[in-house]
Amino acid sequence: MDIAFRTIRLRKRVALAISRGVSGDSDNLFVSVTCGGVTGWGEMAPGVSQGAATAQAGEAALRAFCAELDADGAAPPPLPGIMQIHDRALRRRVPACALAALDMALWDARARRARMPLYQLLGIARPRAPTSITLGISPPEVVRERIPQLLGGGNGIRALKVKLGSKHGIAADQAMFAAVLESVRCLGRAVSLRVDANGGWDVHEAQVMMKWLAGHGVEFVEQPLEAGREADLPALYKNRPLPIFVDESCRFADDIPAWAESVDGVNLKLMKCGGITGALRIIAVAGALRLKIMAGCMSESSLSISAAAALGGALDYIDLDSQLNLAPDPCRGAQLVDGIVTPPESPGHGAQIIAADPRHAE
Repeated sequence: MDIAFRTIRLRKRVALAISRGVSGDSDNLFVSVTCGGVTGWGEMAPGVSQGAATAQAGEAALRAFCAELDADGAAPPPLPGIMQIHDRALRRRVPACALAALDMALWDARARRARMPLYQLLGIARPRAPTSITLGISPPEVVRERIPQLLGGGNGIRALKVKLGSKHGIAADQAMFAAVLESVRCLGRAVSLRVDANGGWDVHEAQVMMKWLAGHGVEFVEQPLEAGREADLPALYKNRPLPIFVDESCRFADDIPAWAESVDGVNLKLMKCGGITGALRIIAVAGALRLKIMAGCMSESSLSISAAAALGGALDYIDLDSQLNLAPDPCRGAQLVDGIVTPPESPGHGAQIIAADPRHAE
């Protein structure tokens, strides 16, 4: 099994502001795995909370881990073999985001070998849920400029995720959201509204905001409390006016049972759970506990988004939009069709790098 690495800079059209700070351009690590003449590709979006803050750190971790593998290279590992590699990597404390790149490359190679789209190999239907598109924390005047850009142009977007949890408090959140409502109304569009606080509220603020947002047609609230404050979830869950999803509080499938009775759903991300294998386990556990499931993303190109889109038919909500904010996207893969991030019909996850060289996005 031959493994190669490539770092490509992803440039954002607009930096994304959330409760914890602002994220701009990123250097992402792309990983190829070649077995028996078949090559699969994966992507890592660096993140401190995902265990590797840089592409270089992720590459170093993967090089050390892959040196231990005793794969003969005659063919991509069978499905149980991919899962064994995933588990071994977790035991070796390979960063989740780095493992995600290796794991999706292995699944891509296996699906290419089988000459099947990845979603078919996984036994999952094509996605039917439309993706939301994300609006970062912004002052009202910026909201009024951004909403027509996000929802205009005939892109078929039918859902908007609004980041709240401003450092200026819930009055600033309400002013921003009022500008969202005004701007959407002016466009005359029917758009589902969702809110992600990224842990920016305390319990009292969350109670106030959830009641206020429920009166303005919001579908659900994501990560209202900071990760580490899960003990406060039961108090927030009781008599909640809106469904509660957790994101930062749910990284792996093992995290879910502890607070399954205090939330309505979970947001899985390939970079948090270590790729397709980890995502399948989250889907299984959350489904068994009758929780709703959403897939989100970090700062990822169409390559990683295509891998996540292969899971789309098993999800209740989808938030796969980071590739839409790239200028340019160094990869080609899943397409936005009537607001739905649709995986290609080609073998594997169907994405490919189109950047001429690592300086493509600089």
